[in-house]
Amino acid sequence: MSSENSILGIGSRVKHPAYGDGVVIDIDVAAYSVCFIQYGIKLVGKEYASWEIVDAIPYENKVSFSEAEESLIKILQHWSDVSQVVELGDKWDDGILILRPKDSSLKEKEIPIDSFFHKIVMVRDRLRVMEQRINATKNLTDEEKVNLQQYITRIYGSLTTFNVLFKFKKDHFVGEKTN
Repeated sequence: MSSENSILGIGSRVKHPAYGDGVVIDIDVAAYSVCFIQYGIKLVGKEYASWEIVDAIPYENKVSFSEAEESLIKILQHWSDVSQVVELGDKWDDGILILRPKDSSLKEKEIPIDSFFHKIVMVRDRLRVMEQRINATKNLTDEEKVNLQQYITRIYGSLTTFNVLFKFKKDHFVGEKTN
């Protein structure tokens, strides 16, 4: 698909030879405003043909700012290792995780709950990156990707115990769903 045949819509993903991966965030009369991961927002002429169109979103005359913002967030999450801010539940503020061994002659280990929570979130973020990289790998067959995805889903399921720490349900681990 070349850019002169049709207008790209907001949310379209592109790969520019100089600026790299980006997403169309606004459309002007003669140019696109494109947010590039490493270079920020740049204007690119509508007739520019040297970039690769990764995912073309059909052009619509009206797109709300929130729709464009949601598209940009999804693109940035997909193409980068940037972690989103995940909040610890209020009831755990300044809490302590206590690991008490069965043997009373051994000393307890106390860990600030926010440090423990941060490690759990890091595990989740790294699983998501692994999941994205599996999906993007061209050397794996679809069957191999599905098998690896099933393992990741089971890992998420094993981590659902820690959902009690999250402030918002949208941040929870989700394992396999049963019908």
